[in-house]
Amino acid sequence: MRVAPEIVLTKEERDELTKLARSRLISVRLALRAKIVLLAADGMQNKEIAEQLKIGRIQVSRWRERYIESRLAGIEHDLARGAPPTKVDVARLVELTTQSKPEAATHWSTRKMAAELGVSAASVSRHWRANGLKPHLVRGFKVSRDPRFVEKLEDIVGLYMSPPEHALVLCCDEKSQVQALDRTQPGLPLKMGRAATMTHDYKRNGTTTLFAALNVLDGQVIAQCQQRHRHVEWLKFLRKIDRETPKDKTLHLIADNYATHKHPAVQEWLARHPRFEMHFTPTSASWLNMVERFFRDITTERLRRGIFTSVPELIKAIDQYIAHHNTNPKAFIWTKAARDILQKVIRANSRLSSKQNATLH
Repeated sequence: MRVAPEIVLTKEERDELTKLARSRLISVRLALRAKIVLLAADGMQNKEIAEQLKIGRIQVSRWRERYIESRLAGIEHDLARGAPPTKVDVARLVELTTQSKPEAATHWSTRKMAAELGVSAASVSRHWRANGLKPHLVRGFKVSRDPRFVEKLEDIVGLYMSPPEHALVLCCDEKSQVQALDRTQPGLPLKMGRAATMTHDYKRNGTTTLFAALNVLDGQVIAQCQQRHRHVEWLKFLRKIDRETPKDKTLHLIADNYATHKHPAVQEWLARHPRFEMHFTPTSASWLNMVERFFRDITTERLRRGIFTSVPELIKAIDQYIAHHNTNPKAFIWTKAARDILQKVIRANSRLSSKQNATLH
């Protein structure tokens, strides 16, 4: 029969091990190792210790030998397991992520990059986070090329930040092709531990166009749903604005460059109603129109997950949302000065130009 190596303890060592074995303030693993050493020092064999502590004999043998080799330090630290971790070349990781693409793909994933560098996907993810890299995301943008960009920018931002007295500033636009969508099957409601469900496919039940004018001062919205969005419908909406605003107020309307807003019939009507003053956003700069923020809210809060079996049902839901909004409206506060926006656009144009020149060369 194979005999385990003997352990002889000094009084100080036994006292320290006994303290560890009884302590409730240290890890359970360390307390168990201390018990193994104490029982071994009492002359028990590995098999007996394993049976008494209900653990494996190999585990007992390991910690007996570790204590003989390194005394207390031998049982205080875990054995190294497996191969040492592969060190990530962070500089190369960043270079590949920002300046190259994987074969037959548009962007890197953690698994593709891990395979390229011979490291784990978790390591790639960790270093991407540390360096602020998110190759799975892409944000849309478009820099305006309007030759009157600066003039229009300063005009509209000036209306936001210093609205004229005895006047109303209204941000106007159409949200076209709002669809009345019904789902092909009923979804399940939200409950603890499960999100609400909705089928991916749907039935189209027609569309409507939402015309809206957002009052910059107080957040009130004048709105109207119409079947189409031609100049005829735009004129109808202008008449609604005329009816629902104080007659003694000048109206500054901010709108985009959609041809409907500049139709000759519209121009004639505006000439007969001089209290209406139009301010057009630069081309490719719809973000300057604050009504877009309201359109985002109604889309996310009421339309995107709504179920509508008909266009009248959709219009009713839109009207109810706007009526609720107008009971306690909140204005959107514009904080960015025109010069700050202009500097950002200049920087973007500079980067785009340098990128284009580099591509050409």
